[in-house]
Amino acid sequence: MAFPDHFSGHAADYAAGRPTYPRELFQWLADQCRHHDLAWDVGCGNGQASVALTHWFSRVHASDASAEQIARAPQNPRIVWRVETAEHCTLRTHTVDLVTAAQCYHWFNQERFNNEALRVLRPGGLCAVWCYGISHVGPGVDEVFNELHNELLAPYWPHERRHIEDGYRHLPFHFDALGEIPHLEMTENWTLDQYLAYLRTWSASQLYLKDKGQDPVDLLRERFAEAWGDPATVREVRWPLSIRAGRSPPAD
Repeated sequence: MAFPDHFSGHAADYAAGRPTYPRELFQWLADQCRHHDLAWDVGCGNGQASVALTHWFSRVHASDASAEQIARAPQNPRIVWRVETAEHCTLRTHTVDLVTAAQCYHWFNQERFNNEALRVLRPGGLCAVWCYGISHVGPGVDEVFNELHNELLAPYWPHERRHIEDGYRHLPFHFDALGEIPHLEMTENWTLDQYLAYLRTWSASQLYLKDKGQDPVDLLRERFAEAWGDPATVREVRWPLSIRAGRSPPAD
């Protein structure tokens, strides 16, 4: 099955430049699960969430449709890496305790993925999908960020990006929703170069570069530097997380 592939061409930069998910997220997910044998991290990319899950689950099946992304994933004795689409995996029926999709649910065929997740989950098993969108540093940096995100790159965002901006609220999700979802955010302490490296991992940044032959982040680098101050200064970057989580039907 074909898939929207916006990241294979810069898999190494993606692995190095993306923020990390908070430990509290995985602790909360584990707390919602009755069993902790097997987790499926679908659309795993370079395996950031997959590795985190090994601290709470005995085994992790980590899959992504991009062979380039999987090739960048770290070796871990608890993880089996597979090049597979989200809509069809090799896991056996009713064997999985937790299914996760981190910052990738908008790329899937959601109906087919939901059916596959329902197939592999144990009765009452948990499915959780989450995303992060707009980062925040401070008024000056955020102003330049908004110019890059909303103006310069506006024609280059894939249409699926709108689902991140509305926190996945309008995508199909065929699970019994949990009553309370924690309010969590991601944080990184970055220098200017680390922050700009993250902006370059965006799908729209890569599409602009391919179309124009120019790095869109470099076009605004001086503006970012003026707002940031000393480029070696470490600043806190924050992203609110949007989480949807629910259970598969219980056993009859």
